[in-house]
Amino acid sequence: MNRPWYRSSTFWIFVGLFAGVVLGGFLPQDAHPTSYKIFYFCSKAFIGLIKGLIVPLLFSTIVVGIAQTGDAKAVGRMGIKALLYFELVTTIALFIGLGIANTLKPGASLPLDLTAHPAGTLVKPLDGWDIALHALPTNLVKHAAEGDILPLVVFATLFGISMTRLGERGKVVLHFFESVAQTMFKYTDLVMKLTPIGVFGAMAYNVSHMAAGHQGASGFVSGWPAVVHLLAQYARLVGSLYLALLLLVVLVFVPLMWITRTPVLGFLRAIREPMITAFSTASSESALPKLLESVVKFGVPRRIAGFVIPTGYSFNLDGSTLYLVLATLTIAQAAHIELTFGQQVAMMLTLMLTSKGVAGVPRATLVIIAATCDGFGLPGGAGVAMLLAVDEIMDMARTSVNVMGNGLASVIVAKWEGAFGSELEPDAG
Repeated sequence: MNRPWYRSSTFWIFVGLFAGVVLGGFLPQDAHPTSYKIFYFCSKAFIGLIKGLIVPLLFSTIVVGIAQTGDAKAVGRMGIKALLYFELVTTIALFIGLGIANTLKPGASLPLDLTAHPAGTLVKPLDGWDIALHALPTNLVKHAAEGDILPLVVFATLFGISMTRLGERGKVVLHFFESVAQTMFKYTDLVMKLTPIGVFGAMAYNVSHMAAGHQGASGFVSGWPAVVHLLAQYARLVGSLYLALLLLVVLVFVPLMWITRTPVLGFLRAIREPMITAFSTASSESALPKLLESVVKFGVPRRIAGFVIPTGYSFNLDGSTLYLVLATLTIAQAAHIELTFGQQVAMMLTLMLTSKGVAGVPRATLVIIAATCDGFGLPGGAGVAMLLAVDEIMDMARTSVNVMGNGLASVIVAKWEGAFGSELEPDAG
């Protein structure tokens, strides 16, 4: 039996989204610092609670899933399939970004301050060998504290495989982690009830920050003009990214759903809540627990969802990957530097490698963009400063596409394994 619309969590998430935009507009940061701090607290407290449950949830889910599979070869086969899928889709995303950047030229009219060098953008991203070393777990406490998912996934996978080799003796450990996993899903349900508050805080915080300095006599933002002006100044860039992401969904995700006989509307309904959460908070992590729960309810076995989605958070960031090439070429256009097609392809191959293994790094895309620009003779620091004006708005879109892409990846791998729907419980009448 369906719940009434007013008891739907999706309804209240939209209420939080709308309320955040309105109150953020009425209460700009500079004129209402206390309100701004409340918005900040609501947003960061929710994301903090999410981050606190991710490590035990993922670890227990992966260990139990692999132990229940009971076959190291099956785990390896699933991993190879997932990585092949990740590489195919992210490569297509790079080409879409390349095509849109060269067609619409979003950086042609953007102002570029060559004296700008934001702090924190000089960290170099990982190369291929560094990624391989980075994936190896060295200090679980450190990885957990830093939200470094990739080595935790590797450790949990090896731990689960090792447990299967214990035979009967491993069942005691398996029962323990099964209990931990079930407890963490209940804990996740409790935290997810706070999603509307977290969404409200994130939107109010961002709008209040953008509206600072534009308090009108009526109390509302006379700077809606300023906010709109900010967006209008960068309209071509923001519109180019949103168009490119839409093309990725329409030309890649939807055909993949048709090929695998996945109902498009059914899939979108299944992941709408984690996508809304990702969009409003601009945080993939905030959507991860709900995404796991949603795809399992949709028909993906827990053992596959618990392996594919966390791995995808390092290797399958489709929206962020597309943004990398679009943003880098935008900086070149703003600097009036012509790049040959060969240079653009070389840049794309570089981004294909450096975009891996950066989950958990705040504003990781900006770090990668700055380092890649420096390697190709582009003004990386000034370019990142230019992008920062609308990075939050673009981050919301690319993050929600990251979530959609990882949800779809788990469905496709499950169907590829012939396991989709195998753990669904029959309706109770």
